[in-house]
Amino acid sequence: MAPKVLISDKLSDAAVQIFRDHGIDVDFLPEVGKDKEKLAEIIGQYDGLAIRSATKVTEKILEKADNLKVVGRAGIGTDNVDKDAASKKGVIVMNTPFGNMITTAEHAIAMMFAVARQIPEASASTHAGKWEKSKFMGTELTNKTLGVIGAGNIGGIVCDRAHALKMKVLAYDPYLGAEKADQMGVDKVELDELLERADFITLHVPLTDQTRNILSRENLAKTKKGVRIVNCARGGLVDEDALSEMLQSGHVAGAAFDVFSEEPAKDNPLFNLPNVVCTPHLGAATTEAQENVALQVAEQMSNYLLTGAVENALNMPSVTAEEAKIMGPWIKLAGHLGSFVGQMTDEPIKAINILYDGVAAEMNLAALNCAVIAGIMKKSNPEVNMVSAPVVAKERGIQISTTNQDKSGAFEGYIKVTVVTEKRERSIGGTVFSDGKPRFIQIKGINIDAEIGSHMLYTTNEDVPGIIGTLGQTMGAHGVNIANFTLGRAHAGGEAIALLYVDEPVPAEARAKLAETGLFTQIKPLEFDVA
Repeated sequence: MAPKVLISDKLSDAAVQIFRDHGIDVDFLPEVGKDKEKLAEIIGQYDGLAIRSATKVTEKILEKADNLKVVGRAGIGTDNVDKDAASKKGVIVMNTPFGNMITTAEHAIAMMFAVARQIPEASASTHAGKWEKSKFMGTELTNKTLGVIGAGNIGGIVCDRAHALKMKVLAYDPYLGAEKADQMGVDKVELDELLERADFITLHVPLTDQTRNILSRENLAKTKKGVRIVNCARGGLVDEDALSEMLQSGHVAGAAFDVFSEEPAKDNPLFNLPNVVCTPHLGAATTEAQENVALQVAEQMSNYLLTGAVENALNMPSVTAEEAKIMGPWIKLAGHLGSFVGQMTDEPIKAINILYDGVAAEMNLAALNCAVIAGIMKKSNPEVNMVSAPVVAKERGIQISTTNQDKSGAFEGYIKVTVVTEKRERSIGGTVFSDGKPRFIQIKGINIDAEIGSHMLYTTNEDVPGIIGTLGQTMGAHGVNIANFTLGRAHAGGEAIALLYVDEPVPAEARAKLAETGLFTQIKPLEFDVA
């Protein structure tokens, strides 16, 4: 059955058509986004939810979203989505960070011009029939120093445009490397230096615990007298009360704000000040940007629902469509390895150690890690998936570690998973053969070559004659057909293992008969999702 998507905000007709062109069943109900009760009533029908800013994806909505796999935000900000609740529910949250970069950067530049030349007030005065030429003395941008807080996608475009305006650019961004700063032609500085030197300051960072109130009263006091401040990023980055006071005192010469701590902004300390330019969150409001983000979110959601490709996800590692094609068998293998040790482990897990060898070490390890963890967690929580599993593991205090190494053996690559508990360590290794099928290649350090089936039986025993016959006769006596039979041993007469791939679950009576023989130290039925 085709995936089903709900569009609960206004998206372009072209975006709706993209879903349909991909064979996705789509309901375009833009009025539902503002009706929480109606959204909660119908959300359980859908695999995907496409939104803008009007729809609030709360924990209560997510509780009703039993089939939901992905929420796609046409735009950058996802403040209207409870990402923690979505992660626990196993729902991917995507945004579209590139569709409105230029539009937002251009708005910041426009706001900088507006506040430098007092254009809104001069326009209003002229419309009123006044000719107050001397009242609106402005300042040039040429040769001024611009301080950019956040030099990522949008901030980087602002830096580029500022160079064209012959401005000197300072950038504060903990994630900006020295080489990248040189390529951008900016001086990478610490925040205090930026505050002291900048004639204009523009913010281009998301609102996080680290960036909230980044221009606090204390930091605003460090700014150069006569500075002008532009915020087209997110409300909450600036102490608006403190800024209002500094604007009135003259320490700050002007401000231009497109975003506010509370939106819609009906009342704000910055309103009605003569040296402040305000717009109602117009950063991404151009025809081109609105179309771009709508088309982008439709493509991203379609790709995920149909191929498993994850693009611009905020709560899961991204996997491109190209990666998904190559990594698909390896992601399945990672899940099977996790499932094996998860099903074999009854005591609390302290740590999960994952070794990647050869070609596996060159892949998207974050995604493979998620698959391993999800496989392990499914025993205790069948609803867990690659999105929610890392959250569950973190809540349980499980330590996750990975090791990468070059090709070290007969296989082009392999993955080895080790689970650590208070009592023991348990490990299993696997690879993907050229036919694209995952295989188990090592259990407890014993080499094997086992095809993976939906129903399996794992046994351990001393390496003595009669094991194969006993297993075969017992399965036959209970009507269980063996599709594949794999044996391995540490050494002659030492510990041995058997892994049977069978056509149906091994009944308890058959397992009891095996136990009665006294030949087996462990008899464990296993189930794998091989679809």
